Amino acid sequence: MTQDPQRLSDSISRRKFIAAAGVAGAGAVAGCSTGESSGEGTPSGATSALQSGGSSTVYPIMNSAASYWSANRPASDTEYWPHGEYDIDTEKNLADYWAGLYGFEAKDGGDPPFEFTVGLSHSGTGVEKVMNGQHDIGNSSGNVEDELPDRDSYDQFVDHVVGVDGQPLVVSQEIADSGVSQITGQQLKDLYKGRITNWSELGGPDREVQVLARVKGSGTRTSFVSNVFGNPEEDTTVANRYGQNQRLAEAIAQADNAISYLALAFINTDGLAPIALEWEGTTYAYQDDQNGLDSTEYPLSRDLHCYTWEGTSKKEAAVINMVLNDFGQDTFVGPNNYFKLGSRRQQEELDKLPDQTPV
Repeated sequence: MTQDPQRLSDSISRRKFIAAAGVAGAGAVAGCSTGESSGEGTPSGATSALQSGGSSTVYPIMNSAASYWSANRPASDTEYWPHGEYDIDTEKNLADYWAGLYGFEAKDGGDPPFEFTVGLSHSGTGVEKVMNGQHDIGNSSGNVEDELPDRDSYDQFVDHVVGVDGQPLVVSQEIADSGVSQITGQQLKDLYKGRITNWSELGGPDREVQVLARVKGSGTRTSFVSNVFGNPEEDTTVANRYGQNQRLAEAIAQADNAISYLALAFINTDGLAPIALEWEGTTYAYQDDQNGLDSTEYPLSRDLHCYTWEGTSKKEAAVINMVLNDFGQDTFVGPNNYFKLGSRRQQEELDKLPDQTPV
């Protein structure tokens, strides 16, 4: 059956409107609140905002979640809130349902029970702000132990893994077009130590290699150097560093001689191409059914974290539960090109959340 162009246009417009409304909410400045239950009625701090921030890698997941949360579409809008597909029997709006699991009451007028905002910085900033009480949820694409290596204890951090990133290696399109389709683990190490400086050494054109990277303090960089060199604080030799994955992807695409690692969500940027990595006898390639970037053996894979501090409040749990649920994995994780959690890991993460106290 052919689709009605007008209906398709209307659907796309509605999606853009809801996403824009959500992003506007996510960009607002708001204070932090623990939102713990007072033991009677609605949890305390019900009207204050929940603030999440940190990693640009985790940002697409949490920003998508914030957009849906802010829009708070009704149960009748099954295009955006397909609760029935996930065996969720409810007549509540989207945010009202997830917040209601933890005792938050719906507001008049269709606004969510509390505002959920998302900021963008780096993994190290995200976990540090959680520790300092400036964020409720700290987004990080690196382990907190690697991001804050000088701490004596990490017991007060609660680690909520919401997805998995199979970090690809990418090159400028011109380099891929010249025939460079894969490198070895040793060549990768040599590139980031300045021992390989010309693409002709890798079967490419006689052209200088521009090695690019993320800034120090970025979880993407921390995970990369930890996975490649076995040390999260390893020094590397690069031409330029970028604060966000978006900027790094643009720099690779605009060059004609660049190579870098990148968060998987940004691999479809025009002007860059993924290359395979041969590591300890196995070649891993993007969209390879057998040895793809989702393989548990892929050396550059890493968990994507949402950290909370000194337990997890009911307000934090409401949002994290939504992201961990099958609905959230299908809506916020998978569409952003990350790998969804398997059922075992998903249940392990859900078990970390406090008991539900629905209204």
